[in-house]
Amino acid sequence: MTSLMRPGARKLALTAHVLSSVGWLGAVASFLALAVVGLTTRDDGLARAAYLAMEPTTWYVIVPLSVASLVTGVIQGLGTQWGLVRHYWVVVKLVLTALATVVLLVHTNPIGHMASAAATSSLGADLDGLRVQLLVDAVAAMAVLIAATALSVYKPQGVTAFASRLSRRS
Repeated sequence: MTSLMRPGARKLALTAHVLSSVGWLGAVASFLALAVVGLTTRDDGLARAAYLAMEPTTWYVIVPLSVASLVTGVIQGLGTQWGLVRHYWVVVKLVLTALATVVLLVHTNPIGHMASAAATSSLGADLDGLRVQLLVDAVAAMAVLIAATALSVYKPQGVTAFASRLSRRS
């Protein structure tokens, strides 16, 4: 199967996908740094600042980049020889990206709660569980994004049953 996109459009779509995906990874790394600072510092003002920074980082950087990565990935899958459901690595990467985006959207509530708490009061022990959750979530997000990146680089062999059926028909 050949690419459905012209070379210029394919390169533009690939560039947009790589930029949004790498940006997403970098933004999550920044969020992780904020979570580490918020959890480990003894300086209440610094911890509050870290948690306050998490909310705009999430809404104005991480969420848009995650959606852009998902959309440009689908465009890449539909418009290139890789297909959207032809190769297992593409399917796994698509599922990881979609799930990561959904989980991110669900986890904006705890981020907002922590930012509100940081804006209105000092951070008491009652928020320790939420502080740990934000750190664990960031580590998990990094792991998923690193796995998706590795799939893109290594492109493990194997076509799906759908692709096998299509090739037998041709």
